[in-house]
Parts: sequence; C-alpha cells; structure tokens
Amino acid sequence: MTEVEHLLSEAMPAVGAAIVAYGAAVLTRAEDAAVDLTANFGRRVLLAVTRTGTRRAPVELAIADVAKAADDPMALAALHHQLRCILAEQPALAAELAGVLSVAPRVSASGPRSVAIGGNNTAPLTTGDHSPITWSR
Repeated sequence: MTEVEHLLSEAMPAVGAAIVAYGAAVLTRAEDAAVDLTANFGRRVLLAVTRTGTRRAPVELAIADVAKAADDPMALAALHHQLRCILAEQPALAAELAGVLSVAPRVSASGPRSVAIGGNNTAPLTTGDHSPITWSR
C-alpha cells in the first residue's frame, strides 16, 4: 500500500461522514458546531485537497454523486480516485494531511463492554455487572 493509499484509507471515513453531514455543499457551507468532529475533519480534508484548484471540478462532481447516494460504493470509489490523483500529484499536501492524521488520537474498542477513550477521563469506568463505584472528588 502506497503512502497516499494509506492516507486515504484513514481519511475516507471522515470524508464520507462530512458529505453525509453537509451534503453536496460540503465545500461551501460554514463549519457547523453541531456536526461531529469526524465530519468536520473530513470537510477540512476536502477543503485542503481542493484549495489549489487543480482537479477541483471532478472532485466536486464526485462529491455531488456521493451526496446523492452515500451508500453507493462506486460513488465513494470515484471520489477516492479523484483524491488519490490529487495527493499523488501534490506530495507536500499529502505530507500535510498525513501530519494532521498522525496527531489525531487513535482509539479502538471491540467486544462486549469494551471502553475506548480518545482523550482524558476524570471519572471511573465500569463495564461489569454489579460493579458498585464509590467515587468522591
């Protein structure tokens, strides 16, 4: 897997979430505080990739297709292809996005009663049955 492919594999879920949240106007609407962090991050990825103007029109068409049919894997694949072309042509932009992605906290939880925390936690956590917690500040 190339560096660009690896970058896109990490960024595409956020890009998809941005298009679902903002629709085809993802590049023109103001960031919405009510939209989750993943979607806003995806929106910023799309803005960064299209800010230079090269290949902007094909990306906008691909965004519109994803907005019309977010569950269509071919529409998402077409957007992925356009973004891959841009990032392959602009290694500095790919490096910039890779730096942003590497700063993002990576958390994962799987299985019954799993807990994942991507930041700080100041309260007790429990996932078991009959687990009384005595906690005072």
